[in-house]
Amino acid sequence: QVQLMERGGGLVQPGGSLRLSCAASVRDMSSIVTMGWYRQSPWNARELVAVFRNADITDYADSVKGRFTISRDTAKKLVHLQMNNLRTDDTAVYYCYARQSRGPRGSYYYREYDFWGQGTQVTVSS
Repeated sequence: QVQLMERGGGLVQPGGSLRLSCAASVRDMSSIVTMGWYRQSPWNARELVAVFRNADITDYADSVKGRFTISRDTAKKLVHLQMNNLRTDDTAVYYCYARQSRGPRGSYYYREYDFWGQGTQVTVSS
C-alpha cells in the first residue's frame, strides 16, 4: 500500500512561482516505478504534468516544458514540482501519483498498482 500526501498549493499571480511537494508513505521506495504529478481542471480531463519513470527518466507535458521542474529526494521519499512563470491555464487541482510494482518482473505474479493523493489546488489569477 502507498499513501501520498501533497502540499504547497495556493493562489499566485500570473508569472509567479509555486513549489509542490509529495511525501510517499511506502515501505520500499524501490518498488515505485513511476512517481510524479497530474492535474485536473473543471474543463479538462486529468492530464500528466511531470513524472519520473523507471528511475531517472523524466516526462513532461509539452505545455509545462521549460517552466516546471520535477525533482526528488529518494531517501526522504519526496517528489517536488517547481512551477515557474505560472499561467492562468495552469489553474487546476494537482495530484501526486505513484505506480508500484509487486512481484518478480516478467513473472506470472508481477503486478502494477496505481495510487493517488487527495490533490492540492493551484489557482493562477490576478
